[in-house]
Amino acid sequence: MKAIEIRNKYLNFFKRNGHTVIPSAPLIPENDPSVLFNTAGMQPLVPYLLGEKHPSGTRLTDYQKCVRTNDIEEVGDNRHLTYFEMLGNWSLGDYFKEESIQMSYDFLTKELGIPAEKLSVTCFAGDEDCPRDEISAECWRRAGIPDERIYFYGKDDNWWIAGEEGPCGPDTEMFYDTGKPACSDDCQPSCDCGKYVEIWNNVFMEYLKDKNGYSKLKQKNVDTGLGLERMTMLLQGKETPFDTEIFKPVMDKLKKLQKTDNIESRRIIAEHLRSSMMIISDGGRPSNIDRGYVLRRLIRRMIRHLNKLEINLDELSTLIELNVENLKEMYPELEKNKETIKTVILEEKDKFVKTLEHGEREFIKAMNRTKQEGKSKIDGNVVFKLYDTYGFPPEVTKELAKENGYEVDIKEFEKLFKEHQEKSRQGAEAKFKGGLADQSEKTISYHTATHLLNAALKIVLGEDTHQRGSNITAERMRFDFNCDHKLTDEEKQKIEEIVNGWIQEGLDVKVETMNKEEAIASGAECMFIEKYPDEVTVYSIGTVSKELCGGPHVKNTKELGVFKIKKEESSSSGIRRIKAVLI
Repeated sequence: MKAIEIRNKYLNFFKRNGHTVIPSAPLIPENDPSVLFNTAGMQPLVPYLLGEKHPSGTRLTDYQKCVRTNDIEEVGDNRHLTYFEMLGNWSLGDYFKEESIQMSYDFLTKELGIPAEKLSVTCFAGDEDCPRDEISAECWRRAGIPDERIYFYGKDDNWWIAGEEGPCGPDTEMFYDTGKPACSDDCQPSCDCGKYVEIWNNVFMEYLKDKNGYSKLKQKNVDTGLGLERMTMLLQGKETPFDTEIFKPVMDKLKKLQKTDNIESRRIIAEHLRSSMMIISDGGRPSNIDRGYVLRRLIRRMIRHLNKLEINLDELSTLIELNVENLKEMYPELEKNKETIKTVILEEKDKFVKTLEHGEREFIKAMNRTKQEGKSKIDGNVVFKLYDTYGFPPEVTKELAKENGYEVDIKEFEKLFKEHQEKSRQGAEAKFKGGLADQSEKTISYHTATHLLNAALKIVLGEDTHQRGSNITAERMRFDFNCDHKLTDEEKQKIEEIVNGWIQEGLDVKVETMNKEEAIASGAECMFIEKYPDEVTVYSIGTVSKELCGGPHVKNTKELGVFKIKKEESSSSGIRRIKAVLI
């Protein structure tokens, strides 16, 4: 069964069970500072999990495009992916454990034809915050899973929360028995020996965690996630996702083009190419910070491995064309944005080639210093500086050193690199620690202020100015927009005056639910029209702003305070960024 068939079966099954199919949100989250990319299907739905009414009702299903960046360095093995697709279904205060578990069991056994004896499940063992989940276990028994294939684990395995705070709850997970031999007499789903593979996770989201601990949500929700690539691999009896039709055309082409054989390099190229194309298609661009840095890293790692296979970099255009052709049924946006994808990747390739040339010059200087000092080994801090300052890959440094009769102190490099990773990780945790549920008064105010800023920019810079992204914390707002020049002091002052004028007017904020086409016809603006369902929520601020948006917002602009631009800078080519505060 192909991936597209599995996806369609899933959406149609839940549609028959009363769910509305909603479109995938873009990879780049809107007004969510907690993560760089959408990492799960529930992420764009947080306001509705917290109690806001979704325009499409209380039963939803979709496929969500996701990127997770934790394991980029692991990509190349037989299972890790950066980009993946998550199939999901949600109950927003509607059904709960019993119906959710029965539907999951029916889909796996009846729609996908998985034998019941291949399935094992896990439930939450209970602790001081939440009791043992005997209800889910009993639901599984009634569905057809015997006691010997029902396991109980603690929070590390069967509790789900995104970040440190937010909506959360116990979950029940489904595992597929691959038929591989057990690693021991006590082999069970918690083992990582490869016998059991997790295929689906149903989260029973009835708690909210904040700095004061756990409390009950206004409503009981169900949030589920099933990884499409993994399920495709298992149903096709393949060893890795790279053996499925999702990757096979590119993998086969790389094998034909390569002069040096390396399966790990082929996997890295195929995975990073797909991930980069999906990110670019959804508006991402390479840069030195945040998600732009992730994209840059993916493209450059892909190029390094093309070089490793001794494949001419001009073949990148061919590989992009091949991937678009292969994936266009699943992701029509790739065909629509093909030329942009090509331009971005090829420009980044050219920049990286220059980086490699610059790095080689710096390496020669370092090698000459090593020679003058009478050493035979190049210091690890030199390798790290070449990597950190010039983006020069350590394996290239190692190869050049070997060609010139030198070794490199790779252990010292690895020590410095780990310290660098730890600092980056801590910085990211500090930056995104709020989780997915920061709906404080301040963040709600900033959310509303982005609408006013968007409207003011149109007055000062022209109607063709549009939002290209935003990032909100409780301390500030960040707003990206298309613009071909640095804003003058006069333009910034004018924008501030307009926004503050609207705030002082005390404009009411009105919310309406209407048909998407009707909303667009009425003049409502949105960033990604394709991400919205047929029924949409429209927020109007007086007569100055009208946008499709998930909310929440203040009731009146007088609640916002005073708007002040702190900084205006370039975000990427043709995109400017404003950082502003409300005081």
